[in-house]
Amino acid sequence: MVHLLLQLLMGCSILSASPFALSLASTFALSLASTRFPQKPFSISLSHYSPFHYFSSSSPSTSTRNTATTKFSAMDNPKNSSQKDFPSGLDEESEQQYSLHSNLLQQFSTISSIDKAWIFNSNKDSSSQGMMFSVSQPNLLANKKRTFILSSTVTKRSDDSSVKLQWAPFPVEVSGVSVMVPSPSGLKLLIVRNSESDGACRFEIWSDSCLEKEFHVPQSKHGSVYTDGWFEGISWNSDETLIAYVAEEPSPAKPTFNDQGYKKSGSDDKDSSSWKGQGDWEEDWGETYAGKRQPALFVINITSGEVQAVKGIDKSLSVGQVVWAPSNEGSAQYLVFVGWSFETRKLGIKYCYNRPCALYVVKAPPESKTNENEIHSGEDAQALNLTQTISSAFLPRFSPDGKFLVFLSARSSVDSGAHSATNSLHRIDWPKDVKFDQSAKVHDVIPVVLCAEDDGFPGLYFSSILNDPWLSDGHTLVIPSVWHSSQVLLSVNVLSGQIKRITPDGSNFSWSLLTLHGNNIFAVSSSPVDIPQVKYGTFVEKEAGNNEWSWSDVSNPIYKCSDKVSSLLSSLTFSVLKISVKDASENSTKGSSKPYEAIFVSSKTKKSDTCDPLIVILHGGPHSVSLSSFSKSHAFLSSLGYSLLIVNYRGSLGFGEEALQSLPGNVGSQDVNDVLTAIDHVIDLGLASPSKIAVLGGSHGGFLTTHLIGQAPEKFVAAAARNPVCNLALMVGTTDIPDWCYVESYGIKGRDKITEAPSAEDLTLFYSKSPIAHIAKVKTPTVFLLGAQDLRVPISTGLQYARALKEKGVPVKVILFPNDVHGIERPQSDFESFLSIAAWFNKYCK
Repeated sequence: MVHLLLQLLMGCSILSASPFALSLASTFALSLASTRFPQKPFSISLSHYSPFHYFSSSSPSTSTRNTATTKFSAMDNPKNSSQKDFPSGLDEESEQQYSLHSNLLQQFSTISSIDKAWIFNSNKDSSSQGMMFSVSQPNLLANKKRTFILSSTVTKRSDDSSVKLQWAPFPVEVSGVSVMVPSPSGLKLLIVRNSESDGACRFEIWSDSCLEKEFHVPQSKHGSVYTDGWFEGISWNSDETLIAYVAEEPSPAKPTFNDQGYKKSGSDDKDSSSWKGQGDWEEDWGETYAGKRQPALFVINITSGEVQAVKGIDKSLSVGQVVWAPSNEGSAQYLVFVGWSFETRKLGIKYCYNRPCALYVVKAPPESKTNENEIHSGEDAQALNLTQTISSAFLPRFSPDGKFLVFLSARSSVDSGAHSATNSLHRIDWPKDVKFDQSAKVHDVIPVVLCAEDDGFPGLYFSSILNDPWLSDGHTLVIPSVWHSSQVLLSVNVLSGQIKRITPDGSNFSWSLLTLHGNNIFAVSSSPVDIPQVKYGTFVEKEAGNNEWSWSDVSNPIYKCSDKVSSLLSSLTFSVLKISVKDASENSTKGSSKPYEAIFVSSKTKKSDTCDPLIVILHGGPHSVSLSSFSKSHAFLSSLGYSLLIVNYRGSLGFGEEALQSLPGNVGSQDVNDVLTAIDHVIDLGLASPSKIAVLGGSHGGFLTTHLIGQAPEKFVAAAARNPVCNLALMVGTTDIPDWCYVESYGIKGRDKITEAPSAEDLTLFYSKSPIAHIAKVKTPTVFLLGAQDLRVPISTGLQYARALKEKGVPVKVILFPNDVHGIERPQSDFESFLSIAAWFNKYCK
């Protein structure tokens, strides 16, 4: 594989061994002093140092008034007649904050992340094996994610309880690669390159020494290959001659016009005096899928390069997550895939597990179109729905012996309308002849957990799985899952349903799964104050069946940080607090009355009796969760001298279905009260001062942020909201998920009320549930960070709320990122967001 990586230099470059140096402080050059602001200043301008627009307004605080006085004094002095010209949205104080903290944020941002890892079993008799890590790091200057490959050789130690990795001397940066997928044997590597310019794509087949084949697939065949992690599906067949994958279906023909009017189809399209019209608008799947065409299924023959569309799939289905079914030599080959259907509208699907889906099986195309004997037609070619008895089925995986198929189901999300909820795991016994009367018999392996007992298993919460997740017994798979405020690794026997937590019980760290190494595991462990560490898990057999897993550290060059970052993190500590439910209603379920959790991060030792300022951090969803894993942005804020209270209010994942389902219908009250109770809890413990509390949240976390500053206006001295939900009555008509507004406002009965034409009653309820209903009481200085391309929570709701605050004279700052979507994850945008949040909180909290 090292030879392979060197060959990849056709589209790659060697990454420097030292982190790239970048300080935005130099871009915030000192220039001309601003004049005194009027009582309610308001400005919209284009920043001259970056492509981001600012809309800012503030009432003059004492510090700004003093600054203005100083500036006017300088103007009156002939010797100091020159003025500073500050960048848009900055004054002298905030510019100093930017200059002071930008280098530290850059040091945090350059910490790498492992995206994937593969082990290559090229020689099963050898004690050493090849391993590749796909690693990413933000490239701030290019405003893209930098991806590179680092190779190593894995050698087991003599006691078989740990491994030694011998690392390649340099990583190799991968340029222009959309996805990499090794073949089952590890002897070949598929690289797909989607063109950003014309939508065509290129397939490359690499061996250990060279580029074997290269195929250019034109747009007439299909568009870009899906590599989004949701519809994405790329699968080699067992003999490594065919690859099934999901790509955008070809562009439909557009109507053609010239100065004589419409040109009939089939006429000469090369006429230079003609132009293409738009034709019918095609609905997409919402947030992050804007402009992407329907996902469809294709197979490429890697010998001939021939690409065939898979026949027999209904045009109403969007397909994804394809895998090859087991096949007997000489018999037809089959594909299993996930299909999502829609009726009148494609609702947003990103992060939305409540979209009905099913598993289908279909015959694969013949290996060659010219082999007429293999061409399938008629009834045999039609895709069969395997899971008609269940409303959701995805992430299919076959057992190593091909005897059964397992899959995950989000039926509790589909049935309740909540966008994410507790999952269940199921099994289908797979017949050798692939003959099903109707749908297959679905066996329940892990059911939905309604209420976890004490610290017992709370249910399944995961959305990704390894391509090969099986231990050597062939019926035990290893998966990650959320367990309260942490992510753990589980082993699941899919025949008996037995579940074991294989990561340490007493640890509050979070774990992610990299790859299996026989019956052992490579994983990553981290905490809010500990940078990620690669771990190696070994299965240890003991007497009386009390088997356990032993974990050891793996020395690696991937997770490096500066001495300054390391020193700052070493001064921090964290704990997971249990918060008792306050004033549970008589109708509360057992699960919804159990304690929820909050992650508390603080200094190990107080410098004085005064508590550090507190930032309350709130996740979105609301059916998501804040994990006890390392977050570069959160670690940056805590390193500036803030304590963090990261609240997993009721409705979060990881606490059982009853607790989760207690929130729909009660948003804006139950979740708000849970956060306030958590804040009071740390104040009562003496961990926070009631006079120095800020709040930060995005999406539904922004909904809570703006609710809190309205419902508890005396509680917070500063707030930051990233793409917040501020007015449901406005959002429902513009979002890609109007169903969310109904279900979270009405509860489960909202599923039956969903309409594109909300009634006056609906709009009244939406408004009453919204933060804007409390805006008259707000006085907290608030910074808004908005993505202009956000389809999930369109910027109109945030701008309306910000303008209303400005009208009241509340200090407001709005940063609008023109090319960002809901997550605001582009490297430059993420960087500027948290630098601005830090400056804002320092101004009002310290």
